[in-house]
Amino acid sequence: MLRLLVIVNVLCLAAAVVRAENGNDLGSRFMTISVIAQPALILSLTMSCLFRPIFQRIAYWQGIVFILIMEDAIAYLLWIFEGVLTGQSQPLIWWQYGFFFAFATGVVLLYFDLRSHALSPALSEARLQALQARIRPHFLFNSINAVLSLIRSEPKRAERMLEDMAELFRVLMADNRQLVPLADEIALCRRFLDIEQIRLGERLQVNWHIEAMPRDALVPPLILQPLIENAVYHGIEPASGVGELNIHIEPKGKQLVIRMTNPYQAGSSHASGNRMAIANIKERLQLHFDSEASLKAEVSGDRYLVTITLPTVEKKP
Repeated sequence: MLRLLVIVNVLCLAAAVVRAENGNDLGSRFMTISVIAQPALILSLTMSCLFRPIFQRIAYWQGIVFILIMEDAIAYLLWIFEGVLTGQSQPLIWWQYGFFFAFATGVVLLYFDLRSHALSPALSEARLQALQARIRPHFLFNSINAVLSLIRSEPKRAERMLEDMAELFRVLMADNRQLVPLADEIALCRRFLDIEQIRLGERLQVNWHIEAMPRDALVPPLILQPLIENAVYHGIEPASGVGELNIHIEPKGKQLVIRMTNPYQAGSSHASGNRMAIANIKERLQLHFDSEASLKAEVSGDRYLVTITLPTVEKKP
């Protein structure tokens, strides 16, 4: 809605520039056009929301025709009442109104069409496959070594570790295009951390603060595991002592907020290698939730903080 408001008002400003006789006349021209444009925007947004069930059932081209007819109907209605709104005689005839409304509608539709192609599922799936294929060779190597070291001394723990690895790779190789319950993502992360716990021992301390989290909230798959893997590899593994990983998940209004902090080793060669996963997750959040979701990563003292905010989407019964 914000993008729609900005695009249409930019077009109104362009129309005011064309019609203005001088710089002093520009403001009054823009205000005169805005008196018509803002009610038109409000009507357009309201009717689009009301007709949303229809748009979801019809073909894309039918939706475009429907919207163009709707906008021209709004244009004709406002042309009739222009004298009441502006207190001036009508400077344009009805077909000029219709042309401007159709042109503005076409610009908006073209923008959103180009944007949807830029974030096409094919591109996103390719990047998601790259993320899935990215599970680090060092993690696999270290995990196998940890299993080998336990086979003779603690066969039960080695068996459990292999089961966790099998489950982790099963999820990584699955079709991960749909949203999944948050509880499933947490379970996957716990398996990953169980493997790392065996490898790192008491050096890895994990604190979960998820008492208030909505377990059935839907999130993109593999949204936490790569970040936790980064936290272990870049923050805890290079540290000489105990490293704490804190994970907070809680609802905030209609949004879900995920915060994760881990030690930050400024002088470590590991410290600069976590940007690919963060960029990938940002793109997948944008695909699923557009501007309603965000990911912010920052360094605060000796801690690395990642904050994810996304709308709460409940799993349907």
